[in-house]
Amino acid sequence: MGGGGGMPRRRIREAVPSLVDEQRFASGVKLKDLDDEIAGELEAAMGGMSAQDLYAAESSQAARVQAAAGADQGKKQGKVMSIHGKDVFIDVPGGRSQGVLPLEQFPDGPPKPGTVVDVSIEGYDRANGLLILTRRGAAVTADWSSVAEGMVVEARVVETNKGGLTVDINGIRGFMPISQIDLYRVDKPEDYVNQKFLCVVTEVKPDERNLVVSRRDLLEKQRAEQRDKMWETLAEGQIFTGTVRSVRDFGAFVDIGGVDGLLHVSEISWKRVQDASQALQPGQSVKVAVLKLNREQRKVSLTLKGLEANPWDTIEQRLPVSLILNGTVTRTTDFGAFVELEPGIEGLIHISELARQRVWRVTDIVKAGQEVQVKILGLDKEARRISLSLRQAIVEETPKPAEEDADEEAAGADKPPRPRTTPLRGGIGEQSRNLPPPQE
Repeated sequence: MGGGGGMPRRRIREAVPSLVDEQRFASGVKLKDLDDEIAGELEAAMGGMSAQDLYAAESSQAARVQAAAGADQGKKQGKVMSIHGKDVFIDVPGGRSQGVLPLEQFPDGPPKPGTVVDVSIEGYDRANGLLILTRRGAAVTADWSSVAEGMVVEARVVETNKGGLTVDINGIRGFMPISQIDLYRVDKPEDYVNQKFLCVVTEVKPDERNLVVSRRDLLEKQRAEQRDKMWETLAEGQIFTGTVRSVRDFGAFVDIGGVDGLLHVSEISWKRVQDASQALQPGQSVKVAVLKLNREQRKVSLTLKGLEANPWDTIEQRLPVSLILNGTVTRTTDFGAFVELEPGIEGLIHISELARQRVWRVTDIVKAGQEVQVKILGLDKEARRISLSLRQAIVEETPKPAEEDADEEAAGADKPPRPRTTPLRGGIGEQSRNLPPPQE
């Protein structure tokens, strides 16, 4: 606060440039400050453009097109200084400012600092004090007339972004949504970086520099063609290596080459599977066999366990009647408990076979996950049913021979009676001795 009751003096803070600004931008550099060599190269690269026009255009598409004619005269070797975001900063020999070029012009990946690269001078960015550079052999202009909606083009994946992939098509930067990368869900889009594949152009807006492509649309068209050919030769019993497309509680849909088949949860394994997601995941490769076909509705039922040996085929040899063995309780019901004897083989203990006494609740005797010893009472191979008993598997006490019982009884008869040490109940004991004599 100043004295004299006047208005308070306000302190003015000057903006302090950041270290990044000092590294990236040579503030205050003017075209006249550049040496004669760089100025000559700029003049040749401008191809007749005035400095005023170049300043106005800066790095616009028009400036690049006009600079292309004289680009050969501005070729130089520069050294990579640093990378910030999507810009690569180059130290150009003979110049008083750095140059910049897009990172996308390095298809093999970001260059390391100190790498020497061949560049051409396209123009000068007056606002930031930077030379506009391009790599030798890189596309200087983007020909938007080379792309149109519905056209099949080759795309090279440059990088990933929040919603999908950034691709390069004929020098044009495009976008591929993550849902359009493949037929299946993509969890790791970074695996597609630096790959090349065909895709379909779905949206083109040159004025907005907007290009959207889809690989999935092309794969769907190819898949539809394969589907028609597949139904001509599809038959029950055929074996395919398919890809799991989606998983539900009741089963999974598997692509066997253009045709989606249903792999029901009961056909996944001989072992009981309650939820298909416990055994299968989207994108997983599985070997399946065609179980049933419905050509009218074009439905296919598949089996996975059908390719494995059926444990019920030799059940009588492995689990004969009267055999006592250990098992694990898998679930309980009101009428009994199911016990797994082998993977995929279960038997039922009826509530009447749980214990010798009457059982009101099954869970009072056994619970799910408990290991028990059971006896096989019956086996129905055709119906795939096994009757078990828990109470009959309990080892009973060995009965004593009749001779031993007779000897114990005889020995008991020879023993003298033990003397009583207490008076009999109901009597009067010693009081009878003190009774008065009877009167005559």
